[in-house]
Amino acid sequence: MVRIRLKKTGTRNASCFRIVVIEKRASRDGRAIEELGYYNPRNKIESINVDRYNYWVGVGAVPSETVGDIYDRAVKGVNLADRPRKATLSRKAQAKAAEEAKAAAAAAEAAAAAAAAAEEAPAEA
Repeated sequence: MVRIRLKKTGTRNASCFRIVVIEKRASRDGRAIEELGYYNPRNKIESINVDRYNYWVGVGAVPSETVGDIYDRAVKGVNLADRPRKATLSRKAQAKAAEEAKAAAAAAEAAAAAAAAAEEAPAEA
């Protein structure tokens, strides 16, 4: 069975990948049948030959999940660097936001209790 997957190139801590057609049982960096493109996660650069990809899929090659995502972005014309990403907070910022939410909830509860006490005071008089 033939797969379309990534072949690792580059050096340690500076990985780069080639998109290759390779036998499923072959090692990750083994001899490829054909190279279809490349993917550089550090610089957010990717390229794939869509015509050859379609040929190999038509012949029965199965793409890996990552290669399928790269192909989808290439067909849609979306650059990896332009993809919208959710903003994530650091653990310290998450803890601070949780404390603020807890303090706000406590203040709202105290205000509700004070309002209830203020309602009861005139009713008793």
